[in-house]
Amino acid sequence: MGTLQKLRRLFRWSLCPQYSTVLTAASKARSDRALIVCSWQFIQHHYVHSRGLGDRPANPSAAPPRSPFSRVTREDLSFFRKLLPGRTITDPDLLKSSNIDWLKTVQGHSEVLLRPKTTEEVSHILRYCNERNLAVCPQGGNTGLVGGSVPVFDEVILSTSLMNQVLTFDSISGILTCQAGCVLESLSQYVEEKDFIMPLDLGAKGSCHIGGNVATNAGGLRLLRYGSLRGTVLGLEVVLADGRVLNCLATLRKDNTGYDLKQLFIGSEGTLGVITAVSILCPRKPKAVNVAFLGCSSFQHLLETFQCCRGMLGEILSAFEFLDASCMKLVETHLKLTNPIRECDFYILIETAGSNATHDEEKLHNFLEEVMTSSLVTDGTVATEAAKIKALWSLRERVTEALTHDGYTYKYDISLPVEKIYDLVKDMRGHLGDMAKNVVGYGHVGDGNLHLNITSPSKDPALLAAIEPYVYEWTAEWKGSISAEHGLGLKKRNYIYYSKPSEAVALMGNIKAMLDPKGILNPYKTLPDQLH
Repeated sequence: MGTLQKLRRLFRWSLCPQYSTVLTAASKARSDRALIVCSWQFIQHHYVHSRGLGDRPANPSAAPPRSPFSRVTREDLSFFRKLLPGRTITDPDLLKSSNIDWLKTVQGHSEVLLRPKTTEEVSHILRYCNERNLAVCPQGGNTGLVGGSVPVFDEVILSTSLMNQVLTFDSISGILTCQAGCVLESLSQYVEEKDFIMPLDLGAKGSCHIGGNVATNAGGLRLLRYGSLRGTVLGLEVVLADGRVLNCLATLRKDNTGYDLKQLFIGSEGTLGVITAVSILCPRKPKAVNVAFLGCSSFQHLLETFQCCRGMLGEILSAFEFLDASCMKLVETHLKLTNPIRECDFYILIETAGSNATHDEEKLHNFLEEVMTSSLVTDGTVATEAAKIKALWSLRERVTEALTHDGYTYKYDISLPVEKIYDLVKDMRGHLGDMAKNVVGYGHVGDGNLHLNITSPSKDPALLAAIEPYVYEWTAEWKGSISAEHGLGLKKRNYIYYSKPSEAVALMGNIKAMLDPKGILNPYKTLPDQLH
């Protein structure tokens, strides 16, 4: 098969009219050397030679040219060291982990890491950087998956790791106020001692910071029960690009005076301001927790099980997660975890949380009896003890870790109508054929969030060209979102038009220009390189 035929097979996309893609050979004489892929929002030129893709194919997820920011000087370092004695890091060895993302796919070259402890220090840093036109990369736990938490070039890294104090906790209302650098797991332990829980739970809870969670509007495993951070976050303290401190750190559940400014910063990925403190509503700790791990023979049976689950478990349903058989093989192979039930095509993890153990167990028993007798579920197990619950949850939470051992991973965080979630996985497998090592799907059925992951032995430009923009066009066709909970960061910024109209993106650009006119805050992230 010739190069052009291979490429035509590679780019045989099922497209929606809104994002139609046309394949055109440059000319008959050059048909084996070039293929132009013209897309509604992006024009990508993939120059193909006998050894595959050229050295510099256009890639909307790649870094743009460096903007004309100032570079850090000795005078700048003197200022930072005077402001933050012992907390201005310039040692290249100490900077390494802060310059590269968790997936090791994005690496910057920052020469300085700042570690403030107070909002006042953050204010001084940003005021100075704004005056000097120094770009700043805010960084929390650095657990992001879209390149949003690391510098792209030589931006000053502003770490919140030392801003880790709990400020207040109201044991009557359950409202926690803390600094942005508090680790989510530490906060969970703190409030659990007071008979409360955090309203969000993530696989990265041992490393991620609450400020980063809010800045990316992280969803997580409890969203089905407790809703998103847009509802549970009651107030924020934010430092703006010019150093002004915006104190909206309210602890009221109801406040209808003017615009709700905190919503601007939730999910803004550090591009509008640096979150320094958060007040968040914590639910009471449930007295009874049960976890059921079930197997289904088809995704349709899984969906019917979900429908039955919501109807029969009602108010005690806390989580409804799924993973496919390929995910199970990965955690078994790479992490040596044990599948507690017989092999199935799909696996479900259901958590219930309530105040009455007898009542909850009865509801769960009735539900399990219904789905087993109707053959929606082929096998299952239930855990009520903490150790066994943790073991079952690890099968779902550690899929991301298992994928890192399977090769280079292309990750997609997609929101779709629930009934369409797994169709994307099946269509992607058919589309890629044997180009990918593994195409797997897992995620949060309760809120229509699919984590699509594609692995290959190593980084493969041809595979990436086959995945993108196909995955985004497929998602747009079904009116989904290209980023359900991970954000856009560096990698997805130029694909925003698949989920948002140009008018909305232009307004976002206006807001950015108003709050950060010099563009120093987390540049090259979230918004596209070109506003339409």
